[in-house]
Amino acid sequence: MIIVNKFSSVIAALALLSASPAALAIDGISFEVGDSDSSNSSVNAYRVGAQWDWNKKLIEAGNWHLGGFWEANLGYWDNRSNGRTANELFDIGFTPVFRLQQNSITGLSPYAELGVGIHFLSRTSVSTQRQFGSSFQFGDHIGAGLRFGDRGRYDIGYRYQHLSNLGIKQPNQGINFHQLRLQYHF
Repeated sequence: MIIVNKFSSVIAALALLSASPAALAIDGISFEVGDSDSSNSSVNAYRVGAQWDWNKKLIEAGNWHLGGFWEANLGYWDNRSNGRTANELFDIGFTPVFRLQQNSITGLSPYAELGVGIHFLSRTSVSTQRQFGSSFQFGDHIGAGLRFGDRGRYDIGYRYQHLSNLGIKQPNQGINFHQLRLQYHF
């Protein structure tokens, strides 16, 4: 219940975004939940996102193609780390995501994806031993999943994500997350 209350501001922001005229172009919405596997951190991350499909097949071979989408998300981090510097963090991210998937989405259709984007964090550390150096972070992920349902409207996937500032400012200890992601395609 506490998480729902804390996360309500993120959900409200997404609702406002979806009510705007620009949101008419939104092709999907997503929800992610993740857990950090980095040392000196114990963080659960929750994110809501919106996706805009590129509607392009960059490479095509047989019934498969490489395409992608833009993804914007808002996140809340529940920080339970020992020696924590804050109980919570918020993040805003924007990522181009490349996805290898089938042209014809029927039944259970697998996919693989890769993304590299930017994130802005509300704090620069989760603990005295896990510091990020700056609020600006690069976020990269690799993932896989399945699309299913009528016209592939539903999507369940796994992502492994790493955030760090690429050495722009020290310390640059970064953080990693295992994430479960659910998406609905319009």
